[in-house]
Amino acid sequence: MQRLLKGMGAILLVVLLTACGLPLGGPSRHLVERAIELQLQQTQAALNQQLRLGVQPTDLTIKRVLIAEQTPITIEDLNAFRVRGTYNITTKLPTRQITEQQNPFQVYLQRQKEGKTWRLARLQVDENGEPTWVTQRLP
Repeated sequence: MQRLLKGMGAILLVVLLTACGLPLGGPSRHLVERAIELQLQQTQAALNQQLRLGVQPTDLTIKRVLIAEQTPITIEDLNAFRVRGTYNITTKLPTRQITEQQNPFQVYLQRQKEGKTWRLARLQVDENGEPTWVTQRLP
């Protein structure tokens, strides 16, 4: 009887957490931090290439990631989350250091079938003008 009550209590807890908007199995704050950092590095590299700058990548440090929303979605038939919130970033330049606070972010994170790895997903437009998801494994 006691075992049955514990099982029912666990089920009730899962239902309550789900109803309160806390998705189970969602990405951790640390994982979101890595996704933001990867996305920023890729954006910086693309800008440097387009502007033909011979600038070395700057040293970026992401801190204080605050997750405001984790929305479960599906990307290419796999479970994923759209994660929104804010973060602080410190950029180290050759002569100084710049810190910006409460930068908004939105990342899409796709969980792989095995549930062991996550991928950063970006919605891009292909050569036909159609939106398509491009994913990259997070380091």
